[in-house]
Amino acid sequence: MDYKSEMKSLRDTLNEAGYRYYVLDDPAMQDYEYDRLLRRLEELEAEHPEEITPDSPTQRVGGAALESFQQVEHPVPLESLQDVFAPAEVEEFAERMEEALSSVSYSVEPKVDGLSVALEYRDGVFVQGATRGDGRVGEDVTENLRTIKSIPMTLPEKLPRLIVRGEVFMPKNVFHKLNRQREEAGQPLFANPRNAAAGSLRQLDPKICAKRLLDIRVFNLQLCEGRDFARHSESIDYLSGQGFQTIPRKVLSSAGEINAEIARLGEGRGELPFDMDGAVVKVDSLSDRAVVGSTAKCPRWAIAYKYPPEQKPSRVLDIVVQVGRTGVLTPKVVVEPVRLAGTTVTNATLHNQNFIDEKDIRIGDTVVLQKAGEIIPEVVEVLRGLRPEGTEPYHLPETCPVCGAPVARDEDGAAIRCTGAECPAQLHRNLTHFASRDAMDIDGMGPAVMSQLIGQGLVKTPADLYFLTRDQLAGLERMGKKSAQNAVEAIDKSRGRGLERLLYALGIRQVGQKAGKVLAARFGSFDALAAASEEELTAIDDVGGVTAAYIRAWLESPQSQHLIRRLKEAGVSMEAVEQSAGEQFKGMTFVLTGALERFTRDEAAALIESRGGKASGSVSKKTTYVVAGENAGSKLRRANELGVPVLTEAEFAEMLEK
Repeated sequence: MDYKSEMKSLRDTLNEAGYRYYVLDDPAMQDYEYDRLLRRLEELEAEHPEEITPDSPTQRVGGAALESFQQVEHPVPLESLQDVFAPAEVEEFAERMEEALSSVSYSVEPKVDGLSVALEYRDGVFVQGATRGDGRVGEDVTENLRTIKSIPMTLPEKLPRLIVRGEVFMPKNVFHKLNRQREEAGQPLFANPRNAAAGSLRQLDPKICAKRLLDIRVFNLQLCEGRDFARHSESIDYLSGQGFQTIPRKVLSSAGEINAEIARLGEGRGELPFDMDGAVVKVDSLSDRAVVGSTAKCPRWAIAYKYPPEQKPSRVLDIVVQVGRTGVLTPKVVVEPVRLAGTTVTNATLHNQNFIDEKDIRIGDTVVLQKAGEIIPEVVEVLRGLRPEGTEPYHLPETCPVCGAPVARDEDGAAIRCTGAECPAQLHRNLTHFASRDAMDIDGMGPAVMSQLIGQGLVKTPADLYFLTRDQLAGLERMGKKSAQNAVEAIDKSRGRGLERLLYALGIRQVGQKAGKVLAARFGSFDALAAASEEELTAIDDVGGVTAAYIRAWLESPQSQHLIRRLKEAGVSMEAVEQSAGEQFKGMTFVLTGALERFTRDEAAALIESRGGKASGSVSKKTTYVVAGENAGSKLRRANELGVPVLTEAEFAEMLEK
């Protein structure tokens, strides 16, 4: 078999396996075999890049980051629907349709709460995908949509042109996992799966979107050249046969049947993999739709029934406090079990002290619960008339319930955090941050390894990393003697990173990379910094009063002092390391654009700054050079317009070597 035939065979086999796995939920191939075939295809594509096709499964991992999204005009508008909120309004809609049409049937289907998109195929190949936008003009998110495994890249029937409409969503289980990861990283949480899906699909870097594991359900045929359909239900059956994940539906003929189906869908919405914010009722006949027509805003032949959030009362049994991996104290109300939106609820978040105060929630109260976005239980109100005598207002503790360290309010007054440098609740995050590339840069000591070290009781503080032995590391899963030796060497190498990196690695509030460098340059040693007063700290540029107070509080904490003693015992450098490479770029401003191969953008920016230059995010007449990698976009065009010199990555690297 020649390489072209082998590549086609591999593409077909892998695409079929992906379809069975992601669409039919019926795996036909072991993961090992799939990965083996995928690697072989990658090897062939590396040897013959001219033979890479849009339908190759290798193209789903995400390409280069974009500068911005291009606008796309929809050939067929993506209309919005009129909302209704009561069974009586459904009956009125059915009456209007029956008056205008002789005999009517309706398609009733769940309404996925996600982001609406249009997918376009030419000769059976996916060529473009765009967001709804205002219904007439959206944004080109083709590269991000390619990363969604349930979108077919090619179709069995090669019609000249086909456009379908679907709803991109984040599955509930993926949403919960993503929020847990964001919490561990100290990032803001997504409010609901829809926000998470929208934010993911609009990432300029498709690789980020690929990691979010989005899914899609197709619910309408927008345009079709080469085939005609009489009914919406027929067109959806056709799309299902072409490999699309479609919306389940029922075809009904009366208002009574419609309302019964809406009620049934509502009762089961908690069991669906996607967040559902309503039910859609559509006239099934496409010719009848043309007769009824549309208003300026929405079609007359369809409505969206919106479910009211289900609310139920329950009694507060207790209020407990959890300490997250970022140190935030989160109160949680424990309630008598109650069935809500398809699941049994036993607790709900209270967010923070401000939320508790606003609603005056007390142990013993009867509260009304609902699920925010049909997922997260929340307290709507307190039924004051049912409050028992003797209840008292609730206040969060003044010390951490896990380690006993004092707690402190954020500057915005909302969150309350544990200040303990060795708090067990924050250990995983503290270790991961300490070893990260911009901190102590300990290669091979990522989150998974840290989890094992904690689980086996080998580390209780970041300082314990420096006392690990090769045999202890070799006993970890997937480590082995060679990897363990490499890890020991990486740990040892990190002892000399210097004060600037150590200060950032310690996780002192508001002391980032820049502040770490400034403090190290000013004091030269940790002992000198520890002896500095709050006034001396405030006098430093880039260190305000709030940051100075955080630094002093951290330095005075017994847990912090113990951690520093242990780090000194381990031989970790407490002295500043000279980072400057001279003033080669003094007075120069660089702008980085496109995908770089030799450096990350952060690395390139650090090299520029270490030589006295400035790395900027926008091009102006004051820009000295623009460094352009692959797929450079608007910044490169702007540089050419202004006559700003443009360097290739190779030219930039050569300049650094001088």
